Amino acid sequence: MKAIILVLILFFQLTSSQAQSQDDEGQLKQLIQGSFDKIFSELDTASIQTFYTPDFILLENGEVWDNDKIAAYMLRARSAENRPVRTNRFEFIEVKISGNTAWLAYHNYATFSRDGSEQRKLYWLESATAVRTPVGWSLDMLHSTRVEQE
Repeated sequence: MKAIILVLILFFQLTSSQAQSQDDEGQLKQLIQGSFDKIFSELDTASIQTFYTPDFILLENGEVWDNDKIAAYMLRARSAENRPVRTNRFEFIEVKISGNTAWLAYHNYATFSRDGSEQRKLYWLESATAVRTPVGWSLDMLHSTRVEQE
């Protein structure tokens, strides 16, 4: 009887941790999608503190961006007349979670449209790291490499 109870406890612990891992993976994918939608599409400066840690850095084609540089970029972009609408799409390659840290690799596709007409498409290969905080997952680093499209 004790053996059956032990097996059942182990089974429930295993299925519980697998469900938590799947839930975390979904949250992390949504963290990437949401951060790009709010920060780089909507240019919502308040979202920086929602999605990024205070010491966040973005490594973008040889440049290092911190939260202040991202906010300054957003303010300049918001002031542009007739600025294009950015639509983001992601294809995730891998998500690895280890305790309170996570690592993601993904393809980032952005389409820029103006007045309903597609103007430009860009594509990046990216990786990100995230940490679990008391309020959920937050990004602490993105590394972005622009990929030329044929």
